[in-house]
Amino acid sequence: MIVTIARVTDPDRFLEVFETVGAEKRREHGCRAARVYFDPDDPHRAWSVFDWDAEDYEGFLADPEIPAIARELGLQAPPVHAVAAAELDA
Repeated sequence: MIVTIARVTDPDRFLEVFETVGAEKRREHGCRAARVYFDPDDPHRAWSVFDWDAEDYEGFLADPEIPAIARELGLQAPPVHAVAAAELDA
């Protein structure tokens, strides 16, 4: 699982691109699923949770088309990767 946090210019535009161009590119790189959450106190902060292996994710990041997709998503800065604090059974 990969978790990222990003600031976006337009949440609606972000979702539109995330669900179309972004989804196609993620599938191409082995992503099995993705969820997006918006901060209730700041709708311009998006958390994305990906069902993705680290190796496939690294391949995605190295794809030369990703910078253009990031611009289309309206990211204000590169996403920050959340660090897992613990892994629990339940």
